[in-house]
Amino acid sequence: NPLTIYPHSTSLACPNPLHANLFKLMKPFHHHLLPLSFITTHRNPCLRHHQYHYMPYSQHPFTNKRSSFLVPINNNNNKMTSSDSENNINGNTNNDHEQLILKERSKSAFRYTEDIAPGLKIDMALYTIHHTSLSEFQEVQVIDSYFGRTLVTDGKTQSAEHDEFVYHESLVHPPLFWSSILSGGSAGSGGTPMTVFIGGGGELATAREVLRHNTIERVVMVDIDPEVIEVCKKYMPQWGGDAVANHPKMDLIIGDAHAYLMETTETFDVIVMDISDPIEAGPGIALYTKEFYERAAQVLNKDHGVFVTQAGSADFIPHPHAFPLNNDDDNKESSCFSPIMNTLAMVFDHAVPYSVAMPSFGEDWGFVMAYNYNNGSNDNNAMAGQKLLVDLMPETIDALIEDRIETVPGVPEHEFRSLGVKRAVSGNERGGDVLKHYDGEAHRGLFALSKPLREAIKSDKRVMTEANPIFMY
Repeated sequence: NPLTIYPHSTSLACPNPLHANLFKLMKPFHHHLLPLSFITTHRNPCLRHHQYHYMPYSQHPFTNKRSSFLVPINNNNNKMTSSDSENNINGNTNNDHEQLILKERSKSAFRYTEDIAPGLKIDMALYTIHHTSLSEFQEVQVIDSYFGRTLVTDGKTQSAEHDEFVYHESLVHPPLFWSSILSGGSAGSGGTPMTVFIGGGGELATAREVLRHNTIERVVMVDIDPEVIEVCKKYMPQWGGDAVANHPKMDLIIGDAHAYLMETTETFDVIVMDISDPIEAGPGIALYTKEFYERAAQVLNKDHGVFVTQAGSADFIPHPHAFPLNNDDDNKESSCFSPIMNTLAMVFDHAVPYSVAMPSFGEDWGFVMAYNYNNGSNDNNAMAGQKLLVDLMPETIDALIEDRIETVPGVPEHEFRSLGVKRAVSGNERGGDVLKHYDGEAHRGLFALSKPLREAIKSDKRVMTEANPIFMY
């Protein structure tokens, strides 16, 4: 159904001349004209520069046709209530229509649509656009959707309130605890990891999870886009905000993570790459190559250094598009999960894939952890090193969590939580009360890849290099 924009505002600045003329034409007669059908999306230039909230109301003032309109967001709470809309249009509150209005609102709204794979989209209600801008590197938006407050860059969901904790806890805690175990650490023993490098991570949630480890002494985070960081601090403080950005252990650098690691003389216990997907038009492809991984291995501490990267789609049952037939290099847009693993395996003794369900991404999401390990035996050493990680006893992980995990002061709690996650917090939690997803049982589940995915990974021999990049859809 085409959306109808009712020109309620007395002044609308539209960069698109056609849109400006439409509003100019309608404004003098907005009490008399029939509703104008007008199709728009979250990428409409009018929405790109102004904050509006789309709301229906039961009756157009001078017709019997049900209509809808676009109004500016109320600055007090970023949304207009149904009574606000009735007051603005009719000058009174009609309580008899309240429930009808709320019912209609649930049916009529702007839609947020995102391409997931060739032929597959996700579509959901778009409740509020809090921010939209063009940085030097990408389009940046913060919206409220079915999954709560959401960061979107270049039309792709990066992080949503509903499940961001699943992504960030899965990315951070397995490699940090594994670094500790490689160094001989255990609950009550202190030790590593003490230094962590984060590539990307503009939402600040990756740094939030790192700083929850009480062994940490220094975190270096390098992100190329200051716009993302500032927008997230303003609209998404629950991801970390100023409490993380200004943390005394935090060294936040605006710059190129690739260049930083190529030039640094510092070494780290763990390197966490929370970067954009390797898409053809994106800036992140150089951070997924064999050449970059070779440099990362040099920057890691030798005995207990661990590297981890997000690795894109890792569906439980891979779609045929995700893996090219006969390792066809001409397939420019596919899954990069196994190529990232293959590439890391050429540099490190072990490259271990794992995944977790991410509803807001519309698919399961993959990670790859890489490290060097020698148990003093030449017998199937690669499998032995991987098995130790995968088969860690839940009690071992839970004891480390209780001993090392603490709340980062000043980071507010999300309000939009499912029943299994939402709980009252005091800000002084420790151990398992801090984490909402990761524990000993969840650890083992992360590495339990499905048989179809394991078979698909075995068949994919592709490697990512600077000369032969592979792009994700």
